[in-house]
Amino acid sequence: MSTRYHLKDIILLALIGIIFGVIYYAGDFIYNGFSILLTPVGLGPMANDLTMGLWCMAGPMAAMLLRRPGAAFLGEFLGAAGEMFLGGQWGAANLISGFVQGIATELGFAVTRYKHYDWLGLASSAFFATLITFGWDWFRNGYAHFSLGLNLILLVARFISMFVFCGVLVKLVSNLLERAHVIKPA
Repeated sequence: MSTRYHLKDIILLALIGIIFGVIYYAGDFIYNGFSILLTPVGLGPMANDLTMGLWCMAGPMAAMLLRRPGAAFLGEFLGAAGEMFLGGQWGAANLISGFVQGIATELGFAVTRYKHYDWLGLASSAFFATLITFGWDWFRNGYAHFSLGLNLILLVARFISMFVFCGVLVKLVSNLLERAHVIKPA
C-alpha cells in the first residue's frame, strides 16, 4: 500500500471537501428541522445525534476512495472547512468538530492497520466515531448534565446514524464506484 499522496489524490481530497462541505451545509437545515420537532417533547439534543453520521461521511468516503493513512482525517477536516466557508451556522467551530471527527474516523481504519477498506474498516470507523464524538459532546454540548437514560438513547441514536451514513451509504457508493471501475476492489 502506497502512503504517498499524488496530485490526483490531492485533487480528489479537495473534491471530497467541496462536495461534503455542501452536504454538511445542507445538513444544518436538517439538524434545525429535527431540533424544532424534538425540542417540545424534551428530546432536542437528539437532533445532533440523529444527524451526526451525515456530518462524518467525508472521512470514511475519503478512506475508501484513497486507501491511504490520513485520508479519513483529511477528508473529514476538509469537509468541515467547506461547510464553514459556505457559511455553516457553527462558523469556525466547524474546524474543531472536523478535527475531532477526522481523528475519530481515521482511528477506525488505523486499528485495522489500514488493511480493511471494507465492512470491517467502515464498522470500526463508525464505532470509534460514535464513541469519540459522543465524548466530545459530553463536554462541549453538556451531555454530562443529562440523565443516564437520555445519554443511552442519544448514544444509540448516534451509533445508528453513524452506521447508516458512514457505513451503509459509504459502502454503497464505494461499491458503485468499484463497479464503474473508478476505484479498485477492496
